[in-house]
Amino acid sequence: MLKILIAVDGSEPGQHAIEAVGKMAKSSLALQATLVCVSPEPVFYGNYTAATIQKVEDDQKRQQDQILSKALALARALGINTDEPVRAYGVIANEIVRIASARQMDQIAMGTRGMGAIGSMLLGSVAQRVIHQSTVPVLLVK
Repeated sequence: MLKILIAVDGSEPGQHAIEAVGKMAKSSLALQATLVCVSPEPVFYGNYTAATIQKVEDDQKRQQDQILSKALALARALGINTDEPVRAYGVIANEIVRIASARQMDQIAMGTRGMGAIGSMLLGSVAQRVIHQSTVPVLLVK
């Protein structure tokens, strides 16, 4: 069975990655996918109250839940057999690679450009880091 980690962030290229895996699922005898949404850990400057910090964390979790819910609905509509989605926090590329390794994934699928505001000209900075760090093949979809 081919195990694929699909990194999603709510972007159009992320959606295209799900669609690409959907095409693979139609032609593969056995494919299992896990959706992952990684949010950067918030960086706080100044003196924020515990309530403010909690609100930021709750908003971040709610956003991840929305992204994963939409991604899961699309994956299932395309006939992709999926595990329980994964929510993670930290350096995005590092977390994607860490989760793929920990879950013994055979491949990572992701969009070439994500929701980040700053990136490289041809590939997003997260995609570049995943390619360089990953020990498994990475499918990049634009």
